[in-house]
Amino acid sequence: MDNRISEIRRQIRALRVSMLEAEAIMRQQINRDEDCAFVAGDLLKMRLVMSRLVEEREVLGDRDPIIVHASVAPRRRAATPAFIRPAQRELAAGEARA
Repeated sequence: MDNRISEIRRQIRALRVSMLEAEAIMRQQINRDEDCAFVAGDLLKMRLVMSRLVEEREVLGDRDPIIVHASVAPRRRAATPAFIRPAQRELAAGEARA
């Protein structure tokens, strides 16, 4: 049973890394305004497999967290740009329009 838990944990770790990579690819495709349906479908399949592995792991009694060190950097929050209203400039005497 311990071997099965170890195998499930290895599969979950690898699946998490694959999911992070797929999400990064999907974000790039969205940013380029490309169709990302294929990658999104694969991501949904990976989530289904992940949920089944997690259920099996819990049935076997393993509830320890699984740490993943991925090469994909976590997404940072977008900084909220401060809206600055352009200052109205006053026209000089030579620039006045009629």
